[in-house]
Amino acid sequence: MPQVSFALPSLSYVCRPLLDSVLPSLPPTVPDLDVPPLLREHFILSGYRPLGLPWRCCVLSLLQIHNQTLTMWSLLLAALALLLRFTGFAFLRGGGLLGFRLEGPEGQGLSVDPTSLPLVLYFISAIADLSCSAAANVLHCRSEEMHYFLFFLHSVSAAVYQYGCALALSLYSVDAIWTQSMLGQLTLRSKFAIHRRICRLFPMGVAFLVIMGPFVRRLTIYRWSNGPALMLHFFQVVLFLLSTFFFCFPVPECFAPGHYDLAGNSHHVYHALRSLCTLVQQEALFHDFLWRRPALVRQMGEQHLLLTCISFFCPMVCCSMTALAMRSRARAELEKEQR
Repeated sequence: MPQVSFALPSLSYVCRPLLDSVLPSLPPTVPDLDVPPLLREHFILSGYRPLGLPWRCCVLSLLQIHNQTLTMWSLLLAALALLLRFTGFAFLRGGGLLGFRLEGPEGQGLSVDPTSLPLVLYFISAIADLSCSAAANVLHCRSEEMHYFLFFLHSVSAAVYQYGCALALSLYSVDAIWTQSMLGQLTLRSKFAIHRRICRLFPMGVAFLVIMGPFVRRLTIYRWSNGPALMLHFFQVVLFLLSTFFFCFPVPECFAPGHYDLAGNSHHVYHALRSLCTLVQQEALFHDFLWRRPALVRQMGEQHLLLTCISFFCPMVCCSMTALAMRSRARAELEKEQR
């Protein structure tokens, strides 16, 4: 007599069709010759995701080993760390939600705290830059047009981040003697003008070098033992210079093409150093913010601070319009090539 089993079907047997529909299997990586030249990196010979992946596969490639896995996770983890650290500082040391207060002069309503707005704008620009960079690296293999669009978007976020960085560092981290001097005013104005016209990553590094002048003076005339801010600024400058080196030079993969495809190439090192530089920079700004906040309104005036913060949106609009124009041009060029 045949035996009848009343055992429940295994969980894997029941869930496997659902998992296959929701989590499709990812195609294997391909060599550099199987992807368009636009998606190739010098001296990286393998580990590429094929062009034309569905959106779900692009996102799920976060769990796949390919030549951009380390880049994606370094950016995402840095953005998460930035968010958690800023949230903790805002409520533990910043007196509530930085930039705004729920109680106005009469005890009700919403009031603006101009002394903390530059720090809030810096955080928004930094988190946007890391997020856009991560999105570009995760999703750009969808199509060549999407590659152009995402990296144009990343260029916008990079330019906006540099403006937010310059704004916060100029107000919190540069001493008042430099800021009020003729050379300091000239540096600040020329720097802000540059940021309204550029939206590419490498010129952002050149603009960042302009900020180092005031820090060189501060590092030489103040005692480093007075607080951790000077040491943090020193580390952020070192990390920035190192990341710039790896951005410009394909080291070490140029010495052994194909050996650093999945880990250790210059693209991975650049993004890891850049992410760490942003975290150190935010920590230094926290110390400088607490140091300069009490006297900031008295030295600059509340109206001037608010107008300076409003200017933050000018490069965002200008760079966005430039990116849209460049995207239209890139789409026209791609359509021309396909004919």
